[in-house]
Amino acid sequence: MAATNSLIQKIGKAVKAVAESKSSEWWYSPHMAAASRAVAERIPLVDLVLEVRDARIPLSSEYLQLRKHSSSSRRIIVLNKMDLANRTQTKEWVRFFEGQKCMAFGVNSHNRENIKEFLNFIQARVRELKKNDDSAHAISLMLVGIPNVGKSALANSLHQIGRIAAAEKGKLKHSVVSAQPGDTKSISSLKIASHPNIYVLDTPGVLPPDVSDDHVCSKLALTGAIKDTVVGEIELARYFLSILNLSDEYKPWGKLPRVETVGEVLTNNEGTSGPNKRRNKQYPSDHTQDFVVNNVRRTLFDAVSSFAGCLENGEDFARLIEEELEVLLKAFHIRLESEECKYCRVSRKLLNLYRTGRLGHYTLDPVPQ
Repeated sequence: MAATNSLIQKIGKAVKAVAESKSSEWWYSPHMAAASRAVAERIPLVDLVLEVRDARIPLSSEYLQLRKHSSSSRRIIVLNKMDLANRTQTKEWVRFFEGQKCMAFGVNSHNRENIKEFLNFIQARVRELKKNDDSAHAISLMLVGIPNVGKSALANSLHQIGRIAAAEKGKLKHSVVSAQPGDTKSISSLKIASHPNIYVLDTPGVLPPDVSDDHVCSKLALTGAIKDTVVGEIELARYFLSILNLSDEYKPWGKLPRVETVGEVLTNNEGTSGPNKRRNKQYPSDHTQDFVVNNVRRTLFDAVSSFAGCLENGEDFARLIEEELEVLLKAFHIRLESEECKYCRVSRKLLNLYRTGRLGHYTLDPVPQ
């Protein structure tokens, strides 16, 4: 697809320009280089390495530095954020890695039952390690990965669930969790199990010094591993729309009702009163509310399904994306201020809904045949 390839090349060029400049405050900065060395020094000392990848990009989010250090028998590939990816494809990716003699497990760090299953999986691996080592030393695991794949959120969830399972008391520790890549600055240790004692080391996210593939750059940027300011939110929104337009995710949205105006939203609340009215009050400016999300979905469905151009034509495809950005101004109830970038707020809200799974579940890396 010519229009999509053009966007990918543009994003890749912007990302590589920052990587090659060596002047970025966060792309392989002295801090990130030091973190990389610290991780490399500790890998031989831990019992298991949990390589955390983004389930939406299982190949593009590979922690490349690990290739030099860890044998597959001591590594578990953790496909985190599987709630944002295509569930069927996540299962296929797990089977693919297992076929490559790598242990793999799909995880949603915010799902308690899933974390319990993962913790049981880890403890089973630990028991296998103990068969060949009768010493009573504590087991140490290390979480490694690129920025913003959810290492800290996973560490916190394992710590919380593990302490509850062991009936331990005392103050919980926490790793810093942020939607922005690069916010974890140091290595921290959290206890996740007893008998035997198991500790997990949460580490800063590290990008490779160079990324040469435009497709990888684009996927890293869209999923939030690279700061949006490197590429620009509008270009990332265009890239997401190019993916959505060629998917089947939008097709069920044609059944959704559509709210045309703010007046209709307010009218829908007239039958409630008292505490219920306050609880049910709808704010058109809040893009996370269900009625706004459904309106955005329906708007995108209408735009794609009624488009008269040819999606195989690059110019037509680019025109569809611009039309979508235009109609989303109304769907998000955005009133432009003077001198404000026309699509900045639309793009910001659209990317937030994509990254929180409100606009479908996409796995961007195809499973190798």
